[in-house]
Amino acid sequence: MTNMTSWDLFEDLRSAQDEVLRMNRVHSHWVDLATYFGQQFEPRTSAQVWAPTVDISERKDAYLVTADLPGVRTEDLEITFEDSLLTIQGERHRMGDYAGEKVYRAESRYGAFRRSITLPSHVMADAIEASVQDGILRIMVPKAPEAHTKHIQVRAGKGKTAIAGTAVKNGA
Repeated sequence: MTNMTSWDLFEDLRSAQDEVLRMNRVHSHWVDLATYFGQQFEPRTSAQVWAPTVDISERKDAYLVTADLPGVRTEDLEITFEDSLLTIQGERHRMGDYAGEKVYRAESRYGAFRRSITLPSHVMADAIEASVQDGILRIMVPKAPEAHTKHIQVRAGKGKTAIAGTAVKNGA
């Protein structure tokens, strides 16, 4: 004899939601305790802020900054560079209108964001270029010519070598 069980498509989602509600109750309890003991605590809201992930790499002649910005339109994006501070700011708008829909899971974050990155002062600010492709922002920050690495050759000394005003004999 075969046992048959019914399967509910959204059971896992309801279980996860129940777990989140339970965790929120625990979280609220800790917020109350933190407040009681005078600690600063800012509760999280359902519209949590988001910030794009950023990668920074260095090349011989430039710094490359990449940021994941899926769903951010170029007209909602602003990039500034001032006093060695590269700032990327903008806004990602909600993709869909959930009016009249029963939402089972909404993990996407949206809203305004701002990321600031301190770069070395030896860059050519007037030559910074930015482009977006497939939701990836690429900012190329060229280094100033004097910022390129200078290799200094080390020579082997003979006899006495003066170091900070003190005569030192090699091998001593």
